Amino acid sequence: MITIGPGVVEWVAKKTNDFGNFGCAVGIGWLHDGEIVAGVAYNEFNGPNINAHIAVDRPLTRAFVKIIFDYPFNKAKVDRVTCLIGEDNTKSRKLCQHFGFHEEARLAGAHPGGDLIIYRLWRNECKWLEKK
Repeated sequence: MITIGPGVVEWVAKKTNDFGNFGCAVGIGWLHDGEIVAGVAYNEFNGPNINAHIAVDRPLTRAFVKIIFDYPFNKAKVDRVTCLIGEDNTKSRKLCQHFGFHEEARLAGAHPGGDLIIYRLWRNECKWLEKK
C-alpha cells in the first residue's frame, strides 16, 4: 500500500540523514503490515530539478518504483532528479545506479564518509516511466 505525507519524510530522514530532516519535502512511502518499509523524500525543488532521498528496508516492487519516478517527472514536471550520496554508502550507490542514475560529479571530502557523489537522472533516461 502507498502512503504519502510528512511521516514518510521523517522515516526516510531517520534512515538517510544524520540531521534527521530535509526541511520542506514531499514523501511517498510503501507500507507493509502497516509499517513503512520503503520511501522517498523529495526536496529542493527549483523547477528543472528536484533532489531525491531514498530509503529501503525490503525489496521494492516495480509498481512502487514506477510511482516514485512518476511524481518528479509527471507531477512536478522536472527535467532531472538528483541524488547526493556519500562515497562510503555502497548500498545506496548501487540502488541509485540500478534505477538508472549516473554519476555526474564528486565533491571531494564533502561527506563524513569521503566524497559526496552527485547522481542525476534525466527524464528521457528514466526507464520507469510509462512510454506514451
